[in-house]
Amino acid sequence: MSAAHGRRSLEGLVLGDAFGDGWFTRSDEDVEALWAARESRPAPWLWTDDSAMAFVLFAHLTEHGEVRPDALAREFAAEYARDPNRGYGPSMHGLLLRVAEGEDWRTLTRSRFGGQGSHGNGAAMRVAPLGAWFYDDLGAAVEQARLSALTTHAHPEAVAGAVAVAVAAGLAAGGETFDRPGLLRATASHVPESDVRSGLLRAAGFPARTSVRHAASVLGSGTLLSAQDTVPFALWSAAGHLDDLPEALWQTVGGWGDRDTTCAIAGGVVAARTGVAGVPETWRRACEPIPAALR
Repeated sequence: MSAAHGRRSLEGLVLGDAFGDGWFTRSDEDVEALWAARESRPAPWLWTDDSAMAFVLFAHLTEHGEVRPDALAREFAAEYARDPNRGYGPSMHGLLLRVAEGEDWRTLTRSRFGGQGSHGNGAAMRVAPLGAWFYDDLGAAVEQARLSALTTHAHPEAVAGAVAVAVAAGLAAGGETFDRPGLLRATASHVPESDVRSGLLRAAGFPARTSVRHAASVLGSGTLLSAQDTVPFALWSAAGHLDDLPEALWQTVGGWGDRDTTCAIAGGVVAARTGVAGVPETWRRACEPIPAALR
């Protein structure tokens, strides 16, 4: 276990979240031209619910060294109640409000969406620091990611998405050299049978010169806000730039879709390996700071 690896990943997740969210541009802006010119968005870059939930999870690991689902569910709900305007999805608004009011999270998460539970990308978007934390024991990373996901997302696809991101972050933090297909296949080997796993393996088979536009069109880039529509693309993008966080974020945001979440996932995975030392100073100044209690 390594809190230092987890913190590096957290810093990259927050940067990615804030960077990506800034690319939800006005309708009169030519977003493709701005992206092609590598023209950064104006400051400030504000982080969203992706980071807010990651802060809770990181603080929870700092206190307990493991996921304790009952406590974690209450902590997610308390953070939501404290600051509900961070872009939480409609499903999370209802769930976290009811948990904050004292209802049982297990009953709530299992009863959603006709008893299937949510397969949204919320469990995956926050989990990279956990994977980096447990980088030296991927079995533990898988189980801890599973437990963290279930507090809000009961659907197997959401759990698979969280496991995939955690494993990818753990592998990145471990320092082993991977090419893009190698990291995706290594990650998939730890992910249960699911559309998420199938998407990872499909992404691993893309030709080396596959464009970000093509990858996003085939895999999805979060438009459906589901784990299976988000995680394979975000990890494909991260896996192609494991040693270059800024370029990973530029490439990831070019898939458009749910760009704060895809960039949060990619940023958390890559920074588990690189940290944020190579990030332009202008980006650091633009990004909303991590809360003082976590610095």
